[in-house]
Amino acid sequence: MPETPPVTIPETITVHLGPPSSNAENITVPFAEYIKNVASSEIYPTWPEEAIRANIYAQVSYALNRVFTEWYRAQGYDFDITNSTRYDQSFVPGRDIFENISTIVDDMFNNYLVRDDAIEPLFAQYCNGTTVTCPGGLSQWGTVPLAEQGMDAQQIVRHFFGDDINFVMNAPVSPNVGGSWPGVVYRLGDVDEDVRTIQRRLNRISSNYPSIPKIYPADGVFDADTERAVRAFQQQFNLTPDGLVGKATWYRIAFIYNNVKRLSELDSEGLRLEDVSRQFPETLQTGASGPGVQLLQYFLAVVGAYYDQLPEWNVNEIDGVFGSKTREAVEAYQRMMGLPVNGIVDRVTWNALVSTYQSVLRARPIEEWLPGAVGLNLPGGIFLVEGMRGEPVRELQLAINTIARAYPNVPTVAVDGVFGPATRDAVSVLQAMFGLPATGAVGPLTWEDLAALANDVLAGSQTAEGQYPGYPVGEEGEG
Repeated sequence: MPETPPVTIPETITVHLGPPSSNAENITVPFAEYIKNVASSEIYPTWPEEAIRANIYAQVSYALNRVFTEWYRAQGYDFDITNSTRYDQSFVPGRDIFENISTIVDDMFNNYLVRDDAIEPLFAQYCNGTTVTCPGGLSQWGTVPLAEQGMDAQQIVRHFFGDDINFVMNAPVSPNVGGSWPGVVYRLGDVDEDVRTIQRRLNRISSNYPSIPKIYPADGVFDADTERAVRAFQQQFNLTPDGLVGKATWYRIAFIYNNVKRLSELDSEGLRLEDVSRQFPETLQTGASGPGVQLLQYFLAVVGAYYDQLPEWNVNEIDGVFGSKTREAVEAYQRMMGLPVNGIVDRVTWNALVSTYQSVLRARPIEEWLPGAVGLNLPGGIFLVEGMRGEPVRELQLAINTIARAYPNVPTVAVDGVFGPATRDAVSVLQAMFGLPATGAVGPLTWEDLAALANDVLAGSQTAEGQYPGYPVGEEGEG
C-alpha cells in the first residue's frame, strides 16, 4: 500500500434522511459521529470487541465508497449517502451513542478496506445475517462466533471478504472541498489534469460503449480526439452534443465510469494508483527542473509583467530550474491570490496561475510587453491543438515549413490554417528535436523554440547575390 493513501477521510458527510428521490431533509454531520451513529444503530455494544471492530471496518469503507465515487452526487443529488437501509446504512438522527462503540470509532474511523492494490475504499456490503443474507458480504451476527473463537477483527473481515483485503490505517482527515467538478467548462485547447481524468474515464467507458472513440494519448490536452469522444458520449447518454465538459457532462461521465468499473460493488474492477495519479503538471518546488518548471517560469514572467505585486522577469531567466527567483515569484503570486504561501506549486496554485495567465492574454498582446520571448504571434490561449483553425494555425504551419527547408527530418505541411494530423505529427517531430514532450500540442515552450529555430533558418537564408544558401532552393517549403 502507498505510504500516503490517495483517499482521505472527509471531515463531514451529508446524509439524506430517506430514499434517494424522496423529498426528505439533508443533514451534515462529522464523519466520525456518523459512523458512531450507524454502529450504534446496527450492532450491539455487548458483542465482543473484535466483532464490533470488524463491523466498523465495513461501515467506514461502505460510507467512504459512497463519498469517493460520488455515487449520489454524480446522479445530481446534493448529498453523499442516504439513511434508507434499502440503499445504505442505518442512521437515526439524535439517537444515543453507546460509550464503548464511541471509543472504538474514535480509534478507527480513519481506517478502511481496499481489495488487493486497488485504491478506492471497498464497497463493503453487509447484512444482519439472520433475516437478510448477502452472499460475498459480511454477516453482522456472523462476526460474533468468529470473535468468540479467537479471531481478531482483521481475520474476521478477511473471512467474509477474502484474503486479498488490505487495511489502510490512519488515513488523513481533510476538509470537505465539495464535489469533484472543478467548476470550469473544459473545451478544445484546454490543458489540465482534469482533462486527463476525462480522457481516461472516457477510454474505459468506450470499452463498454464502442460508439465512443478512444483517445490517445490521454495526456491532459483537450484535442480534436477528445472533443469527438466527448460528443459521442453526450450523444450516447442523451446530453447536448456540444463537445464541452461542463457540470452535467462531468458528473454523467463520473457516474457511467463508476458503473462500468463496478466501483460500488463487491467485485469492483478496482482503481489503481495510476488511474488517479497526476501527470500534468507534477508538484513543482525548489530543486525541480525541466520543461514543467520552464513553463511555470514563462507563466510567471507573463503575469509578472502585468501585476506590480510580482517580480519582473527577463527571457534569460526562463531556464527551467526552480531556484530562489522562481520560489520568490511563486510566493508573491500565492500572496496576491490569497493562497497558502509556501512556494510550492500544487494543483491549486497551478490552476490559479493558468487562469491568471489566460486573463492577461485577453487583456494585452504579449508582443507589447514581453519582447524577445517569441518570434511568432502567439495564439490567444495556452495551447494550440489538433482540431483548431485560424490564423495562429497558419502561422504555425508557415514556421514548420520554414524549418523544414533546413531540416529534412521535419515534414512540410499544407498552409491552410487547419490543425490536422499532419500538422500534429510535424509538431511532434519538432518537439522531439527540442527535448520537449512530443504531445503534438503547441504551448508557449514549443512556440518559443519553434520561433527561435525558424528565425535562425530565415537569418541563414539571407545571402549575397549568387551565394549558396546552404539548402536546396525550391517551392517545396511552401507546403
